[in-house]
Amino acid sequence: MTTPPPPYGTPPGYQPAPTDSPYGYAVAPTSGKRPVRSWDVVLTIVLLVLNLVLAALVSFMGLFLAMASDPCGVRDCSTDLIATGMMVAVGLPWLVLIVIVVVAIVLMVMRRLAFWVPIVGGILIVGSLVLGWSIAAAGVPSA
Repeated sequence: MTTPPPPYGTPPGYQPAPTDSPYGYAVAPTSGKRPVRSWDVVLTIVLLVLNLVLAALVSFMGLFLAMASDPCGVRDCSTDLIATGMMVAVGLPWLVLIVIVVVAIVLMVMRRLAFWVPIVGGILIVGSLVLGWSIAAAGVPSA
């Protein structure tokens, strides 16, 4: 069985197709890999470096939660909650940073868009400081 030529003449580069081609002419095979988006790789790396700086700043700010125990001489405070809040604010940003670096690298190796991972990670890093503040504040009763 032969395939008929295309209805409007033969296109440039026409080659007779195998009998199982539904297009009527040979189609160049495509590779299964996605193209590398260099802008995504550069933007992701820059944002990951900024997240490193953000994690260091948030962790440093978390150390100041130890001062939440200053009014505890007059009031009954839960020093365990204050210490837990301080540890969350100091340690959690680094854990979030490790997770976003791994996820971003995996996405870049798979050649998928990865610039959004450090953006979400930056929000989570700041959220870890807010979580630490909340836990430490729960240890200091209000007047």
